Amino acid sequence: MGVPYPSVLRGLGQPAWHAILGIVMALALYLLVVPLVSSTVLGVGYLLQRPAVSFADYQTAGRRLEHPIGMLASNLGLASLTLIAAFTLYAAHRVRPHWLSSVQPRLRWRYLLACAAIALVVLGGVLLLSSTLSPDTTTPPQPQRQLVAFLLVIAITSPLQAAAEEYLFRGYLLQAFGSLLATPWFGVVVSALLFALFHGSQSLPLFLDRFAFGMLAALLVWRTGGLEAGIAAHTANNLLAYGSAALTGSVAGLRAVNTLSWANAAVDIAGFAAFALIATLLGRGLQTRTAHAPQPRLPARRDARRVSGPY
Repeated sequence: MGVPYPSVLRGLGQPAWHAILGIVMALALYLLVVPLVSSTVLGVGYLLQRPAVSFADYQTAGRRLEHPIGMLASNLGLASLTLIAAFTLYAAHRVRPHWLSSVQPRLRWRYLLACAAIALVVLGGVLLLSSTLSPDTTTPPQPQRQLVAFLLVIAITSPLQAAAEEYLFRGYLLQAFGSLLATPWFGVVVSALLFALFHGSQSLPLFLDRFAFGMLAALLVWRTGGLEAGIAAHTANNLLAYGSAALTGSVAGLRAVNTLSWANAAVDIAGFAAFALIATLLGRGLQTRTAHAPQPRLPARRDARRVSGPY
């Protein structure tokens, strides 16, 4: 039968406290490293640009995504989650980071690119439908100031940010929580719950929208054996959302959103579910491996210094 993705760490036969230690470590590093990286990028931007405002005002505007350096800082801060996930996997479990990508263990680029194309079509349709449910009846939108800079930052760094969130929440945390109980469902639900909670203050429909995305992405990881489909959906969603916001001058407004109508939440969830179904069928068609066989094992103690994970 092999070992499914959420149970890879459980298959190593490690004690539960390894996973508990790793979960605490990963979340603590999230709270420490992400703000540090973002603040550092903003500081470098301030020194290079020398704007006629105080650094405190520049930093506040950046965190609201009112200028491109703020978006760069935000995305690079979250992009550090990939390194946090990889470091935690090795530090707490002595397992090589490539086990986070898939059960093969590697990133399956053919499947990832195919899912990305599908996600752009499906989620692009969702964005169009959502815009008809909440039409803007105010003055015609104007493009974002520094539009080209915003679009470049979005195009280059949003995939890094989206993939990093998948590597932490659907990667390490799904495996770590999945190792605590025999059923993978525990890891699926708890990792999705944390993903939604870490988005801050939000209305119930918006929380359920994000929780549903986390659940569907985790189920995709379980059923397809890797992070590729979740990375594709997350990347496409963020590129479409922030790209359209830049074209309509509403990047800061999108960042500040903390509410969503029930109708829009239903459309979003239905769109994610449609993508998940298509991605699952595509994975079967491409015969992507959904479980690892044989079961991974811990390296022998005498080889611990030169063997950093199972093969």
